[in-house]
Amino acid sequence: MDRRDFIKRSLLAAGGMAVAQTLGAVNVFQGNESKTKKDMTMDYVTLNNGVHMPILGYGTLRLPTDTGVQCVAEAIQKGWRLIDTAKNYANEKMVGEGILRSGIDRKELFITSKLWLKDYGYEQAKRAFQDTLDRLQLDYLDLYLLHQPFGDVHGAWRALEELYAEGHIRAIGISNFYPDRVVDFIYTAKVKPAVNQIEFNPYFQRWEDKRVNDEYGVQVESWGPLASGNHPEMLAEPVLVEIGKKYGKSPAQVILRWLTQQGVVTLCKTERPERMTENMESLDFKLSVEDMARIAELDKKHTQSKDHRSPVDVKWFHTEATRELK
Repeated sequence: MDRRDFIKRSLLAAGGMAVAQTLGAVNVFQGNESKTKKDMTMDYVTLNNGVHMPILGYGTLRLPTDTGVQCVAEAIQKGWRLIDTAKNYANEKMVGEGILRSGIDRKELFITSKLWLKDYGYEQAKRAFQDTLDRLQLDYLDLYLLHQPFGDVHGAWRALEELYAEGHIRAIGISNFYPDRVVDFIYTAKVKPAVNQIEFNPYFQRWEDKRVNDEYGVQVESWGPLASGNHPEMLAEPVLVEIGKKYGKSPAQVILRWLTQQGVVTLCKTERPERMTENMESLDFKLSVEDMARIAELDKKHTQSKDHRSPVDVKWFHTEATRELK
């Protein structure tokens, strides 16, 4: 019996539960279906504080400055409700203008931003949050994340807890935190993180991370589901192309559905209006257990970006990663 048959039979025998040692003995199909509500165009997950979060979001990292406002506005007009930005994307002002241009009621939207590590610490975090609101032209955020697991994360988190208690943020969370750091937060914070946004794609599958986050009630959110464009060969993988043809979908749609179907909130960015629609249509089909098993074989088991446990990359985050605000 080859590797693929072993995975497939294990999954089928368990009714969609990943039990094979080759998948790390984790349940890759345990999603949030029991905690999911649905409207006509979008599925939602329920966070640990009862807030509903869209399962598919529009990412804004590296949107062109000349067309970014219109991209954000058009995405919202096409039905996207989760819009993700960050101070270190250096585009919060642009995103805010796009939100206003969309003409959609603010209450219908779920806006996320992130605190950059240069602003960690209690007092700095409070000031940085207000600056973010001012740039976005908003009076509250739906989700605010610690962008990186470095520096004075605990001082920054105390500030986020207070902002949350005061009603300025509907949910608070973390980003790029490995399971050990997640558990540390659970036992040291007054308010448990609602979300952990991490790199998650077919080449870097984070099912063990998801298992730990699920255990503690933290919703996993994927950034870079298509490897942030750094690995175009991903979309040419024969397995993804073949599965896409089976459902009449593109490889990108297959990847997005592979994540959302398993309860992972997923961010994706595009500047093209037709792709905005196409990405949303990834929610209108379901992959089979057999297809899931085939995608599992694509895992390279390492980051396709920066390694948050590499001393060289940690130094880069502290010394070179900060972007100039525009």
